[in-house]
Amino acid sequence: MTKLTKKWYALYTKTRFENIVSESLLKKSIEVFLPKVEVRSKQRDRKKMIRVPLFSGYLFVKTDLDPREHLEILKTTGAFRLIGTGSTPVSIPSENIESLKIIVAGDKEVITGTQFKKGNKVMVTGGPFAGVTGTFVRYKGEGRVMVNIEALGLSAAVEVHEEDIQALPEILS
Repeated sequence: MTKLTKKWYALYTKTRFENIVSESLLKKSIEVFLPKVEVRSKQRDRKKMIRVPLFSGYLFVKTDLDPREHLEILKTTGAFRLIGTGSTPVSIPSENIESLKIIVAGDKEVITGTQFKKGNKVMVTGGPFAGVTGTFVRYKGEGRVMVNIEALGLSAAVEVHEEDIQALPEILS
């Protein structure tokens, strides 16, 4: 019988459930890496720095894909699937994980974000249009973007802060 070797995989999680999934997997004795960075709180009335996941909706697990352990990972509340091609998870080189660990351990600001492309499905997460889904139209500059919102067969373009939109996963768009 071949011995399975543990490798790193990206686990897609429910957004804002990364900490819960990470803690649950650790309780199941599964090695987890949830890279976090410090950012200024998005709440307009606060100047507080908070630690947030580097990649919203993702964390990394080290597993040998033993069927029982794989099932335990996927049964975790908030966990969706291991990222890969089709139903086959694709491992991430250990060097990449080590690089991420070095990046988040440093004291320099890490700037992340999604480069939106025309036609990307997005959800507005803040401001007066919070909760609305639409299609990214273009960058306007100074942190503003245009989002096309369709309802009842009609569409309207609205201008929102870039930080107030989030890309929708392909499975939801």
